[in-house]
Amino acid sequence: MRRADRLFQIVQFLRGRRLTTARWLAERLEVSERTIYRDVRDLCLSGVPIEGEAGVGYVLRHKLDLPPLMFDREELAALRLGAEMVVAWSDPQLARAAEAALAKIRSVLPADMLQGMTPLHAPAFPGQHETAFAPLRRAIDKQKVVQLYYRKPDGEANQRNVWPLGLFFWGKVWTLVAWCELRTAHRQFRLDRIETITVLDQDFRPSPEQTLRAALRAVGASSELFD
Repeated sequence: MRRADRLFQIVQFLRGRRLTTARWLAERLEVSERTIYRDVRDLCLSGVPIEGEAGVGYVLRHKLDLPPLMFDREELAALRLGAEMVVAWSDPQLARAAEAALAKIRSVLPADMLQGMTPLHAPAFPGQHETAFAPLRRAIDKQKVVQLYYRKPDGEANQRNVWPLGLFFWGKVWTLVAWCELRTAHRQFRLDRIETITVLDQDFRPSPEQTLRAALRAVGASSELFD
């Protein structure tokens, strides 16, 4: 990677994160931490508003406007495939947003960049969208308690009040990671086993032990996350 490209990538990473360490940047850009320290110093000298220090991390002080992006073929292929997967496997609102984003990208790319692209596609089929996806996504955004009528693999069905924390796609099914009030623990629910869903007019505020981060830590320690 050219140094100019690496400097650009550093700024891009800093724009999208609250605190970024030199080690994290070095791993992503496949260079040494010493190189990152030097690059950050040079960016600061050129006027980029970066705050932080070695061993702690870096942040951008305020919004930084950059010139329009240009993608290489592999980046464009990755974006297009990712957007098609969103169209195929999420809810209609996100699908429309992905299609709009693709249209914006195509509108500013030269014709030769769009030609000869590797034919990678994620086709959508009728009925492929999970009906629970959209209300769960909104409930996660607004931190609303959700009432589920959920059928377990053995056929048993029961009602759960859960705090929705995140949605994960496993290639065939979506799952919801949530704090379950019944189990007083994190649980993961397959969306295709949710028979009814009601978003309650009740907010939740998870403690550190009830967050998505805590749930992901628990995955490696116990299989009880799955319900």
